[in-house]
Parts: sequence; structure tokens; C-alpha cells
Amino acid sequence: MSCEGLNPMPQARNFRRSPAEVMRLARMGCSHPTRLSFLRQLLRRMQAEGWRFDRPVWEIDAKGVGRAVYRAIGPVRTYSLVAFAHDLPPEARSDRVIATAWDATFALFDGTPTPADLDRLAANVPLQEAGRISPRELCLSRANRSVRLFEHVVARLAAGAQPDAAMLLETGYLMRTTAVYGSGKFGAADRAAIAQRPELSAPFQAEMLSVWLTRAFTVDLVEHLARARGGDKATRLAPDLRRGLGVGNSTGLGMAPFVIRHPVLLNNWMLAREEALARVRAQTSVGAHELAGFHAALNAARENADLWTSAHDIQRLRLADLRDALARIAAHVANGWDQRTAHPWDDLWRWGQDGLPLEGQEALLAAMLEPHGPLIDGLGDCMDADEGTAFAVNGAMPVGALRTILRAHYDWALGIDYAAPDHCARFWYVSEDKLEPRLGERHEEPGAEREWPLDTGRQAAALWQALQDRPDDLPVAHLLLTAPEHRPAVKRAQITARHPFAEIRDNLISAGMLPIDILRCKLAFFGATRFDPRSDRWVRISLFQGAPYPDDMGAGA
Repeated sequence: MSCEGLNPMPQARNFRRSPAEVMRLARMGCSHPTRLSFLRQLLRRMQAEGWRFDRPVWEIDAKGVGRAVYRAIGPVRTYSLVAFAHDLPPEARSDRVIATAWDATFALFDGTPTPADLDRLAANVPLQEAGRISPRELCLSRANRSVRLFEHVVARLAAGAQPDAAMLLETGYLMRTTAVYGSGKFGAADRAAIAQRPELSAPFQAEMLSVWLTRAFTVDLVEHLARARGGDKATRLAPDLRRGLGVGNSTGLGMAPFVIRHPVLLNNWMLAREEALARVRAQTSVGAHELAGFHAALNAARENADLWTSAHDIQRLRLADLRDALARIAAHVANGWDQRTAHPWDDLWRWGQDGLPLEGQEALLAAMLEPHGPLIDGLGDCMDADEGTAFAVNGAMPVGALRTILRAHYDWALGIDYAAPDHCARFWYVSEDKLEPRLGERHEEPGAEREWPLDTGRQAAALWQALQDRPDDLPVAHLLLTAPEHRPAVKRAQITARHPFAEIRDNLISAGMLPIDILRCKLAFFGATRFDPRSDRWVRISLFQGAPYPDDMGAGA
């Protein structure tokens, strides 16, 4: 299918939600992973194409120090995760981005590394930003142990017993990554160099592959240490406990500006998901297979919600909403949902939209998509973006047409008084020491003169004011000749006119803006679960929890 504009199925056209409804932070901050999430796309492709996996190098000593290589062998290319395990003193362990040492460090290598490649990587990968990698590497990452759980699992396996299942479920991972870098950082291959490869064309596929193979490494490492400690008495992790482990991740503000600075990419992510929901709602019947899959997805969502914990006040309230909403959905499906109507899935959706909180609505969306793979999985091919073709300003556009765009897509921004302290309370900037995005308090902290232009609403409102005395037939180029400061706002408005889901429709510098809402939306597209904010600016999540391992990926898995 053509992905230009994600042309909808004709019968689904009337069932799509509007950007005005979807692109608000309150709703985006309630996003749930779906079968279109990037890690799910990766696993489906590898399964369908019969990828093979092995571990040709395992040079880890009894203290858990050394190197390992995990290979993913596809029909055309091979990718190798090169892992380095370290003996990290407790006082050196930190999840902060400014840390300089980690329990494990990784690089995803393009192909099979030679001994010389491994030696080169051993001299650089453990240093992370302080080292340098080459275009043969696609990703650079690091991880720390979840210390208490990691030691508990080693001790129990070494004694020939299984770890406490409740402890594993509560944490959900043995290690958590503190960064996964790609797209040219620190010498790695540029995105453009690999984007045409089918297996990497969807967003973040190299990063997802790196994290998935890291998950296998964490379990292999804990079992290796158990054998070193317990000898013949040691046992392996039970399959059900093993399957329930993912890879944790600590993510802060560095991720939030990405979706603002890549509007066409954001549009394609959101539009693919909205088209998927519209296609499901347009169905005229409920098949037995789809009904069974929906029930399974709903039960899994309820189980996950019961295990999901957070100490953050906002997330605790959202979790309470989610658990209550899922119980109400289950009751309605069992007793109130009439599946004989003209569009039964749409009736279910409208019932949820009328009565459920946002957490429940977005959880219902994920459950409705789950059993409809043949109908919607192809939309995953439409979630990348060639943004180089989207950012040219059309100077010939008449001012009248630009006004129309602003009224249609930026009405949420035009009536705000950006001089009021609450409406301009924050400013985005890049830290001098780590070159990472940060969020400052404008009226309390210095540095606003270095503000990063992520104030999209304020820019749109300023552009609107600049247009007030201009004739409708004046080309935009004439405005920009006299007021070039409006060029970014003109560019975004023209992009949004063609890509209506490109813009977050909220004031991104207001006192009430929650960066974690942006983080959750992006992380849900990755496929993250167990979203656990530690403040309004950073969060812990889990990836690949419940997913298969490389040795599970045989035929029929």
C-alpha cells in the first residue's frame, strides 16, 4: 500500500478520531503499547522471516567480567550484540546520564565481529561517550543491575531453588538500560545509511534489537554466576519466570523534544495507530477468532494493571482509573455489548468514549487492535518518514491560506496570553556539560536567553499576530523577508496542514505541562510497559516483558 498520507480504507474514513481530540497531552500521557509498537514489529518480522540466533562468544569469568557476542542472523544480513560485563563497585553505580561506569556496556555490530573488532570495541564501548565507535556499529548502550533482585536470583539459583516470583513480578527486570544511542551518535552509523534495509526501515528497529538481545544476556549472566557459585547444585531460571522478565529503562527529558522536533514522524506514528483503530471500528461483525483475541488482550491488560505499581501521585491516580476502567470494560463485554449491530466494534468504542477515563479509553484501543493483525499490521510499514522532503517553506503561499491553516490547526494556541507567568513558566534548553535537553523554570532560574525553540504554541500565536495587517493575497515570502523570526512557525504550520497529527496541541512551556506525558506517548510506541514516573521529568519502564527470547523463536513460536 502507499504510505503517503496513510490513505485510509474508504469504509474506515468516517471512524477516525480528529487530531484535536488525539493530540492533547492529557490523552497522549495515557498511551498504551499496541501491536504496532516498534518492538512488536521487530519480533513479528524475525519470526516471519525465520531469523536464527546464536551466541558464538562467551568469555565471562566467575566474577561476571568479560565479553559475549549474540548474533541475529536474518535472510540477508547478520547483526551482533557485543556485550561487556564489568565488576562495578556499588559506589560507582548510577543511573544518571552523567555516570562514567556501568555494570554492562553494549554495541550492536553490523555483521559478525572479528577478534580485531572485539578488541577495538573493548577499548571503546566500556567508555561510552568518552570512547568512539565506527559506522560498523549501529547502537551504543549501557545497563546497570537491579542490585537487590539480581543478587537474590543468583543466590537462589545457585542453591538449586527458584527466585521469589513476587519479587520478579514487582521489579520486572534484572538490568535497566540508562541510554541506548543510535543514529550517528559517537561515531555510530547514520540513520540514512541503514534506513533502506527492510528489517531496519521501521523506526528504532536497531535499538529494539539491541535491547532484546541485551535481555537474553542478562538472563545468561545471572545463570552463569549461579553456576559459578553453586556448581552442580545450581539450576536455571524457570521458563515462566524467565519470560516475565524484561529490560528496564530509565528515561529523562532527553527523549521528550524528539517528538516535537520530528513532526512528520510523529504524524505517521499517530496516524497509523488512528487508522488502525478506524479500520477496527469499521468492521461489520465480530469473528470468533477476533473475540477470543480481544478477551485474551483484555485479561492480559487487567493482569498487567494489577501488577503495575508506581509511587508517583499522578500515576497512582491513573492506575486506579485504569483498573476500574478495565473492570468496567470486562463487565460490559460480558453483559452489555451487543455484537449483532451494524458496527459492533464501533459501538464498543463509543460506549468507552462516553463513559471511561482517558486511561481506560486508550487501554480499550490497545485491546481492540490486538486481535486484528491481518487488518492493521501492514500499517507498520507506514510509520517511518523521509523528513528531508517535508521541511521546505512554501514562500508562494498566500497569507490568507496561512491564516486558514492557523485557524484550523492552531486554534488551541491563539487565545493564550503568553505574557502571563503560568503560560510561559518553563523554557527548554540544552545543558552545556552533557548536551542533553533540560527544562528550566523561567521565573526562578537563569538561562532563558538560551531557550530552545520548542514553544510551538507561542510561536504560532506570534505568527498569527504578525499576519493581522497583511493582505490575504500577499505571498508568505514577503512576510519572511521583513520578519524572518516567523520562519519556524510558518514551516510547522505548512507541515501540519499536510500532516494533521504532527503537532502536540498544548502549550509546551506552561506551568502545568507534564513532560512525562510526552515521554509516555513515545515509549508506548516503543512498546514499553510498567510506566513508573519518578518525577514529572523522568520515568522507569520495562521493555520486552513477556516477549519470547531468541531460543523461543523457532517455527510456531
